[in-house]
Amino acid sequence: MAWLYLVIAGLFEVAWAIGLKYTNGFSRVWPSALTILAMIISFGFLAQALKTIPVGTGYAVWTGIGAMGTATLGMILFSEPASWMRLGSIGLILAGIIALKATS
Repeated sequence: MAWLYLVIAGLFEVAWAIGLKYTNGFSRVWPSALTILAMIISFGFLAQALKTIPVGTGYAVWTGIGAMGTATLGMILFSEPASWMRLGSIGLILAGIIALKATS
């Protein structure tokens, strides 16, 4: 169950990272409120996951999911570059997450 909590925490990390773009420096009320809510949910699930998963592994996976998801959505939503180097780097993050899961 802890790994499920960690994945959910990572997905909400993606949500708040993308949400930051829509807050316009926290000057827009509803995007700001939803972003802060996503932050709280993300940290809550991360805290639950870290009851069982080692903190180094949990934090690395959480940030890895966030980095992969945010970079991917940045390419889709904001037309950020999708170069082979960038895609390959996202693939390396995924490989790291898989390796951490396999060794935990």
